[in-house]
Amino acid sequence: MDGVILTPLKRIPHPKGDVYHALKQSDNGFHAFGEAYFSTVRQNCIKGWKKHTKMTLNLIVPVGSIEFVLFDDRADSSTKGKFFATVLGPSAYQRLSVPPNVWMAFLGLEEFNLLLNVADLEHDPAEALTLELDAIAYEW
Repeated sequence: MDGVILTPLKRIPHPKGDVYHALKQSDNGFHAFGEAYFSTVRQNCIKGWKKHTKMTLNLIVPVGSIEFVLFDDRADSSTKGKFFATVLGPSAYQRLSVPPNVWMAFLGLEEFNLLLNVADLEHDPAEALTLELDAIAYEW
């Protein structure tokens, strides 16, 4: 999808506990630092649809497994009208970078799912739009 970046991340095994990389200033997808926060998603629960009009998201799932679905309705995008879906978690340890103005929803696949977002802006409810799940037709 135009502007979306899926970046494989490094996990460094260690007998006393592994190290999971998330985001470096030199990484593709990093624009600025606004805030970082964790969110949990219950199993079989869907959060979304949400679209940020200014914020770039950098999403990492270190615990559990989450299916992300993006929908592009940007008028000037080469992927307008298309969906992009991917699953993130320790077994598919990657970072999903989502540019502004792309709709996103996500589904918790395991009993406990932990999501980290390293955003380029501090949270501002005025720059986010939401829709009911049935407003964008997607077969979960």
